[in-house]
Amino acid sequence: MTGTTATDAGTTAGTTLPPEAAAANAAAGAAGGGLDPYALIHGAFRWQVPERLSIAELCCGRWARETPEAPAILFDSDSDCRAQYSFGQLQRAANRLSNALKRLGVQAGDRVALVLPQRFETAAAHIALNQLGAVAMPLSMLFGPDALEYRLKDSEASVAIVEAGALEAVRGVRGQCPALRHVLVVGAAAPGEGESGWMAALQAEDARFTARDNAADDPAVLIYTSGTTGAPKGALIPQRALLGNLTGFIASQNWFGFDPNNPTARSEAVFWTPADWAWTGGLMDGLLPSLCFGRPILGYQGRFAPEKALELMARYRVTHTFLFPTALKAMMKACPHPRERHALHLQAIMSAGEAVGDAVFDWVGRELGVTVNEMFGQTEINYVVGNCARLWPARPGSMGRAYPGHRVAVIDDEGRVCPPGQVGEVAVHRRDVHGDLDPIFFLGYWRNEAATAAKFTGDPMDSWCRTGDLARADADGYLWYEGRSDDQFKVAGYRIGPGEIENCLVKHEAVANAAVVPKPDAERGALVKAFVVLAPGRQPSAALTSELQAFVRERLAPYEYPKEIEFLDSLPMTTTGKLQRRVLRQLEADRAAGRST
Repeated sequence: MTGTTATDAGTTAGTTLPPEAAAANAAAGAAGGGLDPYALIHGAFRWQVPERLSIAELCCGRWARETPEAPAILFDSDSDCRAQYSFGQLQRAANRLSNALKRLGVQAGDRVALVLPQRFETAAAHIALNQLGAVAMPLSMLFGPDALEYRLKDSEASVAIVEAGALEAVRGVRGQCPALRHVLVVGAAAPGEGESGWMAALQAEDARFTARDNAADDPAVLIYTSGTTGAPKGALIPQRALLGNLTGFIASQNWFGFDPNNPTARSEAVFWTPADWAWTGGLMDGLLPSLCFGRPILGYQGRFAPEKALELMARYRVTHTFLFPTALKAMMKACPHPRERHALHLQAIMSAGEAVGDAVFDWVGRELGVTVNEMFGQTEINYVVGNCARLWPARPGSMGRAYPGHRVAVIDDEGRVCPPGQVGEVAVHRRDVHGDLDPIFFLGYWRNEAATAAKFTGDPMDSWCRTGDLARADADGYLWYEGRSDDQFKVAGYRIGPGEIENCLVKHEAVANAAVVPKPDAERGALVKAFVVLAPGRQPSAALTSELQAFVRERLAPYEYPKEIEFLDSLPMTTTGKLQRRVLRQLEADRAAGRST
């Protein structure tokens, strides 16, 4: 929306439909959908990013002043513990936590680890840290000791806020993390040395706090991505990146319920996603955007199960959601006709992580009553491509079109835009179609200037940011995914970096070398497969396979352990000694296709 500032109450940086697009949308409806308003929407949108910007203010502060009793966090768990928290309660808890963290010496720019699930304290921690100007570093509850230790050491996190279920894992690596001086424990666990309990810490503090005046370019979140080789990289996300996410968020949620000029929809909208709030998908695609628009989000602390997901959506009258394709597939198989058993109120479903596919796409439309809006993005540049069924037609199997405010193209190795139909690398330009800087971009990789520079092609402030994903564009600007240009792959919605798993395997005394690749799988899209070269004197066996799987599962995340291990005498290498994973990937692809190898 032209002329809207990022801090206007109820609106954020052009997140309402532009007048030109609204007219086009009305015309499209009158014409029976014959008119595509996409070009008008994309062309009319202009970024309006102020110099001073605070995620805490956008997501909580303004709502705590204007609608303090409005629900912010709805909570449910597999133990049937349920609660509801208002924006006023969220702000007071965040203020107390800001004071407690300040007392512990946390300052602007300090990294604070959050090893927390979907719960009220997680949201309060993000608001509190942002008010201090500190950097939140969300970590999955599923991380094992190796994964935790690397991230805590590399980031030099000074404090960790840890749910009781992950406390022993953090305690086990704390001795190797010299910068970690204090642990704040959430839940029923007795604090040890250098630790304190959440409730006691907050009860000792004032519920008032004067928030720091953050700049739009100040860092807000540090999220580690998995590297294709070697160690994971920490992507440093600025305050302004939330604004960059919002056009994609409201488009993928069909604008319903997220239009500030529609108070009826606002009172009805409820968001939920099973995506972990420790990942970009849960945090930047769910928690923060929902709060930014003053809408409640459901936090569920428990394992995903198809029937439970449908039960939750019915109980809390969930209107908007983000569901991975694997979750939708599981729901389709477990409950083919969900509306026969559950009173659902869905208005929009966004899906990302892999292709939804025709079968799931059709099932969702037929059985859930909405069209899936597929989306594409990365931690570094999130929510840049996708669909909006309300405003432009989804094409099953397509990644969609560039969301308003983002200039996206398929480019070749020299950085030239490819013609329609030619496969190249998906890239996002620093500047939009009007020449304005796009706020979506990350600040860089934590202490890794070389990796940051390699991500861009051209002048740093007038360049393409390469995603590493291959695609082709059609004549209408829809993108069609063609795979990764590197060795990362996705399993059940999680991005897998083979280097971390390979490094873990090699730590086992029986392993001399290892390579990890995706194995095609009809259910999940891919499984983690490891090719292992054994150390001298060791022999392959079923027992050793189980031992290696357990070894990885205990040290990394459960979704990272290899579901299948194949023992080889040697791995394919280049003449310079580099591992050729593509040879093994092709081997698995040939096997899956029934081709002789």
